[in-house]
Amino acid sequence: MSTGTLLAIIIPVVVVIAVAAVAVSLLMRRRKLRERFGPEYERTVEDADSRMAGERELRAREKRHDSLDIKPLEDSARDRYTRDWTSVQEEFVDRPEDAVHHADRLVTSLMHERGYPTQDFEQQLKDLSVEHGRTLEHYRAAHDVDVLSTRHEATTEQLRGAMVHYRALFDELLSDGGEPRRAPA
Repeated sequence: MSTGTLLAIIIPVVVVIAVAAVAVSLLMRRRKLRERFGPEYERTVEDADSRMAGERELRAREKRHDSLDIKPLEDSARDRYTRDWTSVQEEFVDRPEDAVHHADRLVTSLMHERGYPTQDFEQQLKDLSVEHGRTLEHYRAAHDVDVLSTRHEATTEQLRGAMVHYRALFDELLSDGGEPRRAPA
């Protein structure tokens, strides 16, 4: 077989293998992002101009999150937050709007103590999405009701729902507060 014939066979095979390797790599990276971000993956991709732009945004979130100093809670802090949450729930009976506001502040305080920046709600969502993508919708829904309640426009049922939503994120932040931080993949 001549060198030209051999090259005519080898070059296309190498190109096909390279294209297949790139495709498999992209699919694996996409699957990893879906698993890590849960429902937030689809939300971000839908809001972006393209799937690639959405995935680029999610990878940027991971990079920012990895630069944060997210730390576990001390047992005493975890106990204090548990007591504070119980007080907020008890407050709901007589003053539901106040309880929702206090629940929002308690969740924000817990986030801050764990090491999440808490100045901007949209940035909070992005930072939380990396480790808490599955409960992030709870936080959005609760925050929306909290905003409504500041204008006294939330129904008691909405306020009750907000407490349930805040509790979902609160429990997750509190429970993995004692877990060692996952190493970036």
